[in-house]
Amino acid sequence: MATRVRSYSKINLGLAIGPVRGGGFHGLATLYQTLGLHDFVTVSARALSGGVASRIVLTTNNSRVPVDARNTCWKMVEKALARLGVAAEVSIYIEKRLPVQGGMGAGSANAAAALLGLERELGVALPGVERLRLASEVGSDVPLFLLGGAVLGLGRGEMVFPMPDFPRTWCVVAVPEVGVSTPQAFRDWDEKQGSGAGNQGSDDSAGLTSGAGADRLDELSLAYASLSAITGEGKCGTSGIVRVQSPDDKRVVSGENQTGAMNDLAENALLALVRTGIGSDGLHNDFEDVVFPQHPSLRAIKRQLMGDSASGEDTALYAALSGSGSALFGLYRSEAEAREAQRRVQESGTKALVTATLPREDYWAEMFAE
Repeated sequence: MATRVRSYSKINLGLAIGPVRGGGFHGLATLYQTLGLHDFVTVSARALSGGVASRIVLTTNNSRVPVDARNTCWKMVEKALARLGVAAEVSIYIEKRLPVQGGMGAGSANAAAALLGLERELGVALPGVERLRLASEVGSDVPLFLLGGAVLGLGRGEMVFPMPDFPRTWCVVAVPEVGVSTPQAFRDWDEKQGSGAGNQGSDDSAGLTSGAGADRLDELSLAYASLSAITGEGKCGTSGIVRVQSPDDKRVVSGENQTGAMNDLAENALLALVRTGIGSDGLHNDFEDVVFPQHPSLRAIKRQLMGDSASGEDTALYAALSGSGSALFGLYRSEAEAREAQRRVQESGTKALVTATLPREDYWAEMFAE
């Protein structure tokens, strides 16, 4: 019987672009967050014996998705079988519900889901470290989907560290029809920095390899890591806020006082995150600095997601571009505020989806669709 896996999406709560490092890739510091929106990846596999070579067949409901060795699922399964020392006949079906190349990590999540489905089908699994190493070979965003929840990403984003989770928080994802090229966004960033590098893959830029960029990433990484003192479950951090253990007990304890809604906890934790950054700038996605001038409509969508800051009503806790785009997101205190944001965005002609952030425990509990 085939294994059906929910292939969840992600947003980047913040992203800083640093210097070009070995291999021509920019250093990054980002805070990933998984979302409830997902594709489905269905895997069936049976081991082969007698020296027969592995066979992979991949199908999908979306004509934009490659069904050969270019596909991340194909790459993942092929590499996993080699590491496991197993020959198998593998069938993969990708039911696409997420936008292709939209900045939500859909292709990377598909690869992680394919690995999990393959392991369950064959009854064997790679060790955790080997899993993450393999995932990083397939794509920079793939390792985060082997952790789930809030994840700190360094290097190209592939060096991942689980962070204390935020409570489930209402989220609206805007999915514009605009396409954004990630390599071009990096080239525009290099030009904006005055590096003259022109494209990702150049190690010749003194501006990008100077200490300033690296120091900036180190500072932001520490700022993200410090959130563990604010959001750690069952621990009183520097904010004095404690998250209670029982999912049915929706209290927030601050010193000796109790307040009555999980929304308050989400708001406290997320506002602490939003204010975490370098200097007084707070949380930010650096790609916005180069993508918004090229695509002004995306800036307008971010404003729609944020809402009316003058009145303070229906205003997002935070809104940003995800990755290099083109998807954008907003985080909200309540379902009503999320629905209102969805209405604003859709009235402008852009598709918008209401979902919620997906903490790590829920991510794994809901992964396999029985």
